[in-house]
Amino acid sequence: MNLYKVGFSFIILLAISCSSVKTTQDQDDYKNHNWDELIDADLTKWDTFLSYQHQPGYDGSQPKNEKGELIEPIGLNKPGYDVFTTFNEGDDVVIRNTGEYYGCLITKGEYENYHFQLKYKWGDKKWAYRKDLLMDSGILYHSVGPMGVEYWRSWMLSQEFQIMEGHTGDFWSQANSAIDIRAYKPESVLDPLAHESQDFLPIGMGSPYRNYCLRSGNYEKPNDEWNTLDLYCFDGKSIHVVNGEVVMILKNSRYIEEDGKSVPLTKGKIQLQSEAAEVFFKDIKIRKIDALSEKHKALFN
Repeated sequence: MNLYKVGFSFIILLAISCSSVKTTQDQDDYKNHNWDELIDADLTKWDTFLSYQHQPGYDGSQPKNEKGELIEPIGLNKPGYDVFTTFNEGDDVVIRNTGEYYGCLITKGEYENYHFQLKYKWGDKKWAYRKDLLMDSGILYHSVGPMGVEYWRSWMLSQEFQIMEGHTGDFWSQANSAIDIRAYKPESVLDPLAHESQDFLPIGMGSPYRNYCLRSGNYEKPNDEWNTLDLYCFDGKSIHVVNGEVVMILKNSRYIEEDGKSVPLTKGKIQLQSEAAEVFFKDIKIRKIDALSEKHKALFN
C-alpha cells in the first residue's frame, strides 16, 4: 500500500467534505423559517393597480384625452382589465402579465428582513411605448405610501430590482428613494456599474450619480426559459441575485423628504411591474430571515 497516495487522497476528501459543510451551512443560515407561497390561482395575496397605456413621447406628465382633459388612472382592483391572470402548467400556477397597461401586482402584506424568490420568463407581446424597446418589468421592494408617485404614475415609492432584457438585476430608485451600491463611478454619459470590488456610491434622489445603476454582469437565460431571481433584504441591506449570481450589493436603504431629511426604508410591500411587455411569473415565495449568511455578510465588509 502506498501511504503517500492514501494520505493525499484523505486530504482531498477532507477538503471536499469541509467545502460541502460550508456550502450547506451557508444554505442553512436561511432555513430557520418556512417559505410562504405567494401565488395561487386567484391571486388572493395580491392587489392590482393599473394606471395608463403610455404612448411613445410620454414626458412624465399626466396623460390627457383628445379634448385635452386629464385622464385619471384606472385604479386599484378595477374589474374588466385582465392584465394579470393565472393558468396551470403541470403542477405550477403561472401568472401571465400581458403588460398592456402600466401598473403592478402589490402584495397585501408588508415584509421586513426576508428572502424573496421568483421565476420569470418573457412572452412575445409588447405594447405602445415599448414596441421598439427592450422587454421590461421589475420587482419593487420596500414599497410604501400612495400609488403612482413616480415618473410613470404607476408605482409606490420603492427600490427596484430590475427585470429587463439584458439588464436583469439593475437598480432604479422609484420616486424619492435612495440607496448605496458597490459600483464603479460613472464618467460622461456612462452609468454607475455595480461590482463587489468597489466602494459604495449613493444612488437616488439628490445623488451626483443619479438614480440608476447597472448590474455587474448578464446572467440571464434565453427569453423562453425560466430565470430564478433571489432578493435578500436585512436591516437596510439588500442583495440582487440572478440565476445564482450576485449582481448587486446595496445598503442604507432610505428615502429623502422634501426638507432633505433621510428616512430609513427597510420594509414595505412588494410590487411586480406591468410595463408594456408580456412576462410570466411562477414559484413566487418569501421567508423571514434572522440575519444574512456569513457569505453574504462578507459582501459588505
